Amino acid sequence: MKIIRRPHVYLVGRQTVNQPEIDNFLADHNVTGWTTDTNVAAEVLPEVAGRLCYMSFKKPRPGGNSAYLGHIKEVGHGSVLEHGVFNFIITGVSRSFTHELVRHRAGFGYSQLSQRYVDESVADFVEPDCIGDDPELHEVWKSAAQHAQEAYVKLVEGLQAKFQNVEDKTLRRKMARQAARSILPNATETKIFVTANARSLRHFVELRCNEHAEVEIREVAAMMLEILQKEAPNVFGDYEFLTLPDKTKAAETKHRKV
Repeated sequence: MKIIRRPHVYLVGRQTVNQPEIDNFLADHNVTGWTTDTNVAAEVLPEVAGRLCYMSFKKPRPGGNSAYLGHIKEVGHGSVLEHGVFNFIITGVSRSFTHELVRHRAGFGYSQLSQRYVDESVADFVEPDCIGDDPELHEVWKSAAQHAQEAYVKLVEGLQAKFQNVEDKTLRRKMARQAARSILPNATETKIFVTANARSLRHFVELRCNEHAEVEIREVAAMMLEILQKEAPNVFGDYEFLTLPDKTKAAETKHRKV
């Protein structure tokens, strides 16, 4: 049994801009000479969307994309940020984490590892630091996780024997695993693919990367924000990190609820 203490976040997808079609749109509306000073699609597309609302391409304010999106955040015109989209894979997290994550519905899409199809007899488990740092509590936690995994294996074996009259082997395994998984704890490690737009990610950061959030989801939110600040600084650069008493990171911004 492998014990995991840290999650991993992978940015696996970025948008691209179809510049020739933007140029065609501008030409069709007698706009010449407009350009933006960023090559990041998640920054370009919100600017194009925002300028389209007022057809402000001909007389752009000075300061480029950074100033434009800064003004968007200042006035709370956050709907245009929904046009910037990112794709993540998150691993090394518990089922407790994903139960909280999937509460974020608007602007998010999810695909999670299936316990009906994936054999969890070799599953890893995610241990909170406050337990892992205490030798006595760690042993209690480890013992409980091991017993749950052993029980899962026995249940799968017994259920497959019980369903031996089911001819389809894949269906038989699925029927066994979907019932046996009921014994597994929230600490069972899982993997989840997340797609979200920039506005929803800002909302997620503000709720989950603060001192009142649960530790595991706060850590993931901070990791995602660090990636996003590098990927699209004009959208996420207004957040500042601070260190909490438990040594975890939190983030704050003056542009809340954009």
